Amino acid sequence: MTDMTEPSLTDHGKIALEGLHNTRDLGGLPAGSGHVRPRRLLRSGMLAPATAGDLATLRDTYDVRLVVDLRTDEEATRWPDPMELLPEARLVRLPVFRAPSGRDAQEAIRALGEKLKSGELGITDLFSGLYPRFVLGEDGLAAYRGLFRELLSLEGGAALWHCSAGKDRCGMASVLVETALGVPRDLVEKDYLATNELIEAKGAAQNMFDVGGVDARYLHAALDAINEAYGSLDAYLADALGIDDDAREELRRKFVSA
Repeated sequence: MTDMTEPSLTDHGKIALEGLHNTRDLGGLPAGSGHVRPRRLLRSGMLAPATAGDLATLRDTYDVRLVVDLRTDEEATRWPDPMELLPEARLVRLPVFRAPSGRDAQEAIRALGEKLKSGELGITDLFSGLYPRFVLGEDGLAAYRGLFRELLSLEGGAALWHCSAGKDRCGMASVLVETALGVPRDLVEKDYLATNELIEAKGAAQNMFDVGGVDARYLHAALDAINEAYGSLDAYLADALGIDDDAREELRRKFVSA
């Protein structure tokens, strides 16, 4: 069981769990004139590998009341979140994108895997191309808009959002939430890159989103796409996701201490 000490910025808010290796508490991050409240906003990889003790920690120590799953339908079906061990929590599924279906789509995915394996396509190029889709694609916009809607409606306990490995779709969600709360840009990027220190490879990758860590170039590709489409990240939050000044103030009221 994790103790009740305040999250530490030196370990990036890591929550010490047995089966989950990239689960973190955003609490303690500077946000405007205050700090993000501890045990309110958590980011993670998928919960399927969690032990019963891990889930007890999330339930009893962190009082998780909301789980937002950013994965595809296929991922969620194959590795479902064990919500029966988080009986007070509500699960909301918000896929950042939907996996292509049909024989042609599956063949394209197979060919992509072969290109990665052979080195014909680099992992950096792949993810630098995917990140703009996360933030500008129809599914991504709906997912991140929905995440903020759920956070604004949360009255108590902690929210936890996750994807597969807790690094890409979840990482981008964390960038958006932290920015809306007023966390300085350099610390937002530092928290994003902290995955590279915390994630642990456990056997074979389950899908391409478990491959490698993260790279500042992935994040910058998303931010460049946002700037091109909306002019700034602040404008994107307001115009694309509906997080205007009033909504940001409400988020800070809920999740930032003076």
